[in-house]
Amino acid sequence: MVERPATDEYGAYYEGYIRLVPEGNIIERLELQANIIPTLLSSLTEERANYRYAEDKWSVKEVIGHLLDNERIMSSRLLRIARGDKTNHPGYDQDVLMQTHPFNKYNLNDLSEEYAVTRRSTILMLRRLTPEAWLCRGIVSENPASARSIAFVMAGHELHHLSVLRDRYSIDLKL
Repeated sequence: MVERPATDEYGAYYEGYIRLVPEGNIIERLELQANIIPTLLSSLTEERANYRYAEDKWSVKEVIGHLLDNERIMSSRLLRIARGDKTNHPGYDQDVLMQTHPFNKYNLNDLSEEYAVTRRSTILMLRRLTPEAWLCRGIVSENPASARSIAFVMAGHELHHLSVLRDRYSIDLKL
């Protein structure tokens, strides 16, 4: 089992996400989460999925799109760090990414499929990491980052946004 990362394995910005992840196997946690988004999307109408709780906030579809973008970026970082890449992996501007991609035009089935395939790919990659690879360290946004810390950030980031969907969008979710 991959242990929770120590605080010197990630930038302070990520502490809140990592703290949200319950104790236990991180791969199993990501597998459990893999079922939440497709179930959520299958319960929504297109109208509900395009809902924004405020004018300047993302729609439900855009929140899921953001989760997709983040998972792809974090998975790439994790892969490179686990394989020994010491290059600084720069941050990204989530708002720029959202402005330039039309997640609201996706139909729910396509969005669900894309999420499922993306998460599946992440899990398959993680299952094949060696114990040593999980401990490899690199740099993300000028901060230290271990491969395992990035896996915990992915899980915690999603838990954060699922809580937002539950609390701000009034979507019935059992986390």
